[in-house]
Amino acid sequence: MKKSIILSAAALALAACCSQPKFDGPTYLNPNAPVEERVEDALARMTLEEKVGMTTAQSKFSSRGVPRLGIPEVWHTDGPHGIRPEVLWDEWDQAGWTNDSCTAFPALINLAATWDKEMSMLYGTSIGEEARYRKKDILLGPGVNICRTPYNGRNFEYMGEDPFLSGKMVVPYVQGVQKNGVAACVKHYAVNNQEFQRTQSNSVVDDRTLHEIYLPAFKAAVQEGNAWAIMGSYNLYNGQYNCHNKKLLVDILKGDWGFDGVVVSDWGGCRDSEEAVLNGLDIEMGTWTNGLSGAASDSYRNYHMADPYLKGLREGKYTTKELDDKARRILRTIFRTSMRPEPNYGRFVCPEHYQAAREISAAGVVLLKNENNTLPLNVPEGGKILLVGENAVKKMVVGGGSSNLKTAYEVNPLEGIQNAFAGKADVQWIRGYVGDTSTSYNAVDTGQDLTDNRTPEVLIAEAVEAAKDADYVIFVGGLNKSDHQDSEGADRLQLDLPYHQEDVIRAIAPVAKNLVVVNISGSPVSMPWADVAGAIVQGWYGGTESGNALADVLTGKVNPSGKMPFTVPFKYDDGPIKTVRQYPGIKEENDEYWQTHYDEGIYVGYRWYEAKGIPVQWAFGHGLSYTTFEFGQAKAGKASMTADGKMTVTVDVKNTGDREGAEVVQLYVADPVASIDRPVKELKGFEKVTLKPGETKTVTFTLDADDLSFYSIEKNGWVAEAGEFQALIGPSSDDIRTTATFELK
Repeated sequence: MKKSIILSAAALALAACCSQPKFDGPTYLNPNAPVEERVEDALARMTLEEKVGMTTAQSKFSSRGVPRLGIPEVWHTDGPHGIRPEVLWDEWDQAGWTNDSCTAFPALINLAATWDKEMSMLYGTSIGEEARYRKKDILLGPGVNICRTPYNGRNFEYMGEDPFLSGKMVVPYVQGVQKNGVAACVKHYAVNNQEFQRTQSNSVVDDRTLHEIYLPAFKAAVQEGNAWAIMGSYNLYNGQYNCHNKKLLVDILKGDWGFDGVVVSDWGGCRDSEEAVLNGLDIEMGTWTNGLSGAASDSYRNYHMADPYLKGLREGKYTTKELDDKARRILRTIFRTSMRPEPNYGRFVCPEHYQAAREISAAGVVLLKNENNTLPLNVPEGGKILLVGENAVKKMVVGGGSSNLKTAYEVNPLEGIQNAFAGKADVQWIRGYVGDTSTSYNAVDTGQDLTDNRTPEVLIAEAVEAAKDADYVIFVGGLNKSDHQDSEGADRLQLDLPYHQEDVIRAIAPVAKNLVVVNISGSPVSMPWADVAGAIVQGWYGGTESGNALADVLTGKVNPSGKMPFTVPFKYDDGPIKTVRQYPGIKEENDEYWQTHYDEGIYVGYRWYEAKGIPVQWAFGHGLSYTTFEFGQAKAGKASMTADGKMTVTVDVKNTGDREGAEVVQLYVADPVASIDRPVKELKGFEKVTLKPGETKTVTFTLDADDLSFYSIEKNGWVAEAGEFQALIGPSSDDIRTTATFELK
């Protein structure tokens, strides 16, 4: 009987196979043919001119297809926080569409603060659906550059200071985007850690620092996430522009890592035709053109990889080897996206995406301080809540450079608190300070006029008076998306709060019954005023639902579980950047470039502060909850492991409070005795666990030799030395609760 069932199943499968209609067209158009067969068939049918044509932009956000063969153009879009509004064919001005207002998702630093890989998958899936609905093929994100200096204007677009955290968070994002038939283009590759002179800055980095700090997240995106696209960066690395850097693109990315996708230049990032041809660039996109309105009939044909490339091929300067490789990669991208076999039409500005944005934003809010249980808000019926600060009302979706969005709507913190307390309390707002009153960013109009000519003294006096009879005063300040704040193209100028905000906080503190400070920023902000606040909350650029998400946390509807993805020092001088040589770099009289020396090496973020014994204001991984957690004794699965084996480390975590909450259990590894200088500890595992009151869960981590390794310059590779290691577990980098010791043999 069993045999007959098996035979019947086989017969049905054969019948189904045979019943499928035979495809009579060319292989490359057969959606059911393997991708590589489609690639080779299409390549064999293309002319030299068509192959070269695919390597170059044809408009601000599209690169060429092969119309003769029915192979479509490739459409790119910013990201990584939402789908950019449509622009004119050859200009940055908006196209004037009325149906391109997107869902704004939280900034990636907000996502990193969740320390939650499931949230990353939700994020990637949701934004991938929006990109597919808008018929985009390559989403220009996510960004995974390391927060080397808190001054970097684009820190908010990235995932913090630690390569392990960034690497684990980027993988589900990439996978979520790409399951919609949209290529995630991971950027900016690599060692791109400042906006100051970004196109003239040469990052001088040793190989150990490169491989241990600045490459792991990109490597994870490629090898674990199977990213289909990588974007080069504007800067140089060791004297060569990164959009055509042989070591980064040919040797490491396509060689060592086996990347089979497409390398896209940052806009205008290609500087040399020969290097672009030979050193791994596949698609050249551009900014510095007026396109079809220029002197040439098609100005894009003047790009480095357009007519100059074709001319070099015809003259015998180049062979078709590199060209065919580029064409294969581009075709592979097209067959994975717009010409994929499974139709997917995506979703756009839908309730599911709004809810996803709200959940992600709330999950990343970090409770830094909560003295005497100031939070959650406990407002008497008919009580008064006073919000102070421009960031309580300022639209934060627009601005910031490439992350600039036209959103369907945006809920600000004032509106979020008003929604939460509608009919229950009187919610008022006072200006407090004047920051940036711009009404338009990157051709996106905020529709908001915040002009106010009153002096700081007048504004502060008004805030103090209003605060006297409030049950709660919530100061909502921080940075914004303007130049020299959190924005592309310019770095910050100070670590302290701008616009006299500290003066406002210190003035209202003595009269406030309960003072809550909410800092909205994408980078570390020093807080010398921290002692005067009952509670301090680190918010972020939370996107469409940012105000509601913040209110969810402040009211206790959501128990805060976010953790800091970077260290906040007491002052800038405490950090690893000590010299102009390190940042922003030095430009000698006859030098073409700014030389930025990464002299701190691997000692970035918490690695630096712990190695030097320097106290910090808020540690990497820090974040409180409205409940409490207890850690049991960490246990190693065995006494020792071999280089080809694995080690499990377990720990019990118990919710000892009276409400459900989530804790991020963090595993750090220490190598107490090593042949070279190593950090005090390094993050090598984390898990977010949700626990009911009194509930205990066992968290299990698995380590292998890679987690114990360092990069050896002498051996040009990774080395795991035999000896004793420690697994350190706790809720933050500066709060280790339990340790397990094991040996690598």
